[in-house]
Amino acid sequence: MLTITDCIGMSGLTESEVDAIAEHEHIPEIVAAEMGAWLLGTAKGPVTIEAMIRDDIVAAREHGLRRHADELQQALRHFHQEHPPVIH
Repeated sequence: MLTITDCIGMSGLTESEVDAIAEHEHIPEIVAAEMGAWLLGTAKGPVTIEAMIRDDIVAAREHGLRRHADELQQALRHFHQEHPPVIH
């Protein structure tokens, strides 16, 4: 049987990146892992994931959740390291 940790590991994303997708889309973590894996396989997927994380950062700041915003910012930095923005 696969665990959520296994599914996140196969997604190509970190747990915090998957959590950001889940938060943004209001979906369970397991669905977010699948969605993230699918998005990474599309041309605009990385840009979409980045936008989700950025939206989550803004929402956290608007709600005064400074620590959460900082955690999301770290997730975004890691995402950029692993999936650098494509410049055309």
